[in-house]
Amino acid sequence: MSLYSLLGAFEIGLIFALVALGVLISFRILRFPDLTVDGSFPLGGAVAATLIAAGTDPFSATIAATLAGALAGTITGWLNVRLRIMDLLASILMMIALYSINLRIMGRPNVPLITEPTVFTLLKSEALADYVFRPLLLVGVVLVAKLLLDWFFTTQTGLAMRATGSNPRMARAQGVNTGWMILGGMALSNALVGLAGALFAQTQGGADISMGVGTIVIGLAAVIVGESILPSRKLFLATLAVILGAIVYRFFIALALNSDFIGLQAQDLNLVTALLVTVALVLPMIKRRIAGGKGN
Repeated sequence: MSLYSLLGAFEIGLIFALVALGVLISFRILRFPDLTVDGSFPLGGAVAATLIAAGTDPFSATIAATLAGALAGTITGWLNVRLRIMDLLASILMMIALYSINLRIMGRPNVPLITEPTVFTLLKSEALADYVFRPLLLVGVVLVAKLLLDWFFTTQTGLAMRATGSNPRMARAQGVNTGWMILGGMALSNALVGLAGALFAQTQGGADISMGVGTIVIGLAAVIVGESILPSRKLFLATLAVILGAIVYRFFIALALNSDFIGLQAQDLNLVTALLVTVALVLPMIKRRIAGGKGN
């Protein structure tokens, strides 16, 4: 693989690290199986691309995309908490609705940004090549998001949110409004996903209605791979693990698709993803069996 390909994989891995952090909040902390991600990721891209194409500055467009993702997550939580719709079904309903909403926002299947300014072009230093600057900027964004999450989950609200996911009955007994915690957690989770979608659209030169297909699978793959690489119950290490998982996942995908020996093509992406997740799930079991065999 060339240096350009490696940096490209690193760049996409960092963007999907934000998705992985969002998935960590919903699936691991709240224990909420959220498929809204497949809709809120393109929602972020659609909002950002449409606003930028209309003349809005990219920073405001990116913030609006993040807020749009938060709103989508809040609605999913509301369907579950207020209307008593099963969590998985509520997220599926929102994911389906977002497909039409995203088309409405863009007005067409895709919005190009090739000639439009982005946060990357406005902040770019002349001393660095574009393909080097983008990953560096994304490293800063991901680190800030990680550190803010680490801090938030040590606050009283963050601890209440973690308690809601671990034992909602006990949390309610301690006076925690679990409904509000679910709404807040889902908003935070999908805000990160919406931010990732906005950044993805700006790095790839536009937003497309199909850009969210399989996003939840990628997010889960990053979480599972990360937990296999760095297993820990400490939140600080858990957030670091999913970031590493997203980057490692993208490197493996890039390596597989760029290997002439293996002969895989772009249409094999989902197959490679399924194989990687399967290996990540099986590895801990193999390690336990090996450890058990040595103990005997």
